Amino acid sequence: MKINKKVKQAVKQVILITVLLIGTFLMLSFLTYEKDVNDTEKTLPSISDYVLHYKPMVEKYAREYNVSGYVDVLLAMMMQESGGRGADPMQSSESYCGKKGCINDPELSIKQGAYYFSKTLEDADGDLHLAVQSYNFGLGFIDYVQQEKGTYSEEAAIDFSREMYENAPDQSIYTCLRKEAEQYEACYGDIYYVRSVMEYRDVIAMELRNW
Repeated sequence: MKINKKVKQAVKQVILITVLLIGTFLMLSFLTYEKDVNDTEKTLPSISDYVLHYKPMVEKYAREYNVSGYVDVLLAMMMQESGGRGADPMQSSESYCGKKGCINDPELSIKQGAYYFSKTLEDADGDLHLAVQSYNFGLGFIDYVQQEKGTYSEEAAIDFSREMYENAPDQSIYTCLRKEAEQYEACYGDIYYVRSVMEYRDVIAMELRNW
């Protein structure tokens, strides 16, 4: 009887330890899952309803200029440029008339934006990142990369921005959009434009799949 009692106590202890271990494992798994979900939610940028509202119009002009496969990119650029707000949501006035503020019609802005993107994509020989950064920097960036660097990189964008800023007749017209730009003295345009647009594009692509 004494042996049986000791065996029973040992079995109970084993069961108790097993239950505690399983409970601890499940709790840690749950906390890890919650952390991963929260981290994902924090890192994903949000897309404004204003931008998504323009999806049909963007699709229309993307078809017109043979860039239908880049609707998500155009919407991402709009998100980066203006969040879809204002009369020039694609901020395409400069490519249209050579100065800011000459477009006061969202449809014209989107039409010009789609056209100008198609032009950058063509001149960049289909290099999407180079085309996107050139939407922000201007077509001169394509020539710079193709002649000096070979392919697009963030380093090339920083170098070009720095050179353009250094050689600008009036540096006061430029504002460093990011702290990193101040560090590099690269205040012409947005040196991380491609990075931001591609982050928005990933989220927009998921949004469009749910439409």
